[in-house]
Amino acid sequence: MNLKIAFVMDPIGSINIEKDTTFVLMLEAEARGHEVWYLELKDLFVRGGKPFGNASRVSLRREKGNHYTLGDTETLELGSFDAVWMRKDPPFNMDYIYSTYILSLIDGGRTKVLNNPKGIRESNEKLYTLYFPEWIPESVVSKDIAQLNRFLADVGGEMVVKPLDGHGGEGVFYVKEGDRNANVILESITDFGRRYVLAQRFIERVSEGDKRIILLNGEPLGAVLRVPKPGGEFRCNFHSGGSPAKSALTDREIKICKTLAPRLRKDGLYFVGIDVIGGYVTEINTTSPTGIQEINRLNGVRLESEVTDFVEELCGRKD
Repeated sequence: MNLKIAFVMDPIGSINIEKDTTFVLMLEAEARGHEVWYLELKDLFVRGGKPFGNASRVSLRREKGNHYTLGDTETLELGSFDAVWMRKDPPFNMDYIYSTYILSLIDGGRTKVLNNPKGIRESNEKLYTLYFPEWIPESVVSKDIAQLNRFLADVGGEMVVKPLDGHGGEGVFYVKEGDRNANVILESITDFGRRYVLAQRFIERVSEGDKRIILLNGEPLGAVLRVPKPGGEFRCNFHSGGSPAKSALTDREIKICKTLAPRLRKDGLYFVGIDVIGGYVTEINTTSPTGIQEINRLNGVRLESEVTDFVEELCGRKD
């Protein structure tokens, strides 16, 4: 069964072919004989109540600086594809939200959208964790600086604060009670009480690393430990200089995956990356989770093959 698959993503010329998960998903689809099409957020539009995209057929190769060739741009109904991957990286801003409304107009009985656009809208990567309070560190969401300071005292004087629309470790701060800069940090990150943030108890075991676990339809597919740079850095994201290390799942992490699975499936969140520190879920990434290439290299596997198997199976279903 040859499929016609569209990938909504960042500019293809800017991707790092040694790290980008979308790249290997596209490579695998093409290797199986599927049609692979490329478009960006700016290429999506609606006319007559139907969603369209200005898309280009693309062929790919693992050659640095010469990794893709684009065909002519064609204006196509998004419903003409068998599957549409939403792989645009954050930030999760209003432009991103509007794009999910466009994707929601696609007839899901004909075309499968991964991940489900409504599911993406409902699953802010910081706030979606709050549906699973037993598996997350003590947390508070607030824009009130006094309340954030009370939380800081309640959790022992150390916390991490994050903007709700951040990504890649950007804008994340460690705050310690008694630090002369503590209030300055809180004023800055909340824009003087005008912007909501997520505050979480600081987990000491972050020095051991932050584990990214990839889930496919609720089942753990693989994991990679992201180890922070030496010298006191607590952020582990690859964007922040974290390095990959081989890692297996603990019994607690397997239980976490089983707990999350029903909700992920219900929301149509087929391809997800969860971040776990010291046995606690800190983020659930549903927009464009990455990590496949690092897991592949460390474990000698090809996870993109399993993901593409799933897409083929999904597209073969009749709703």
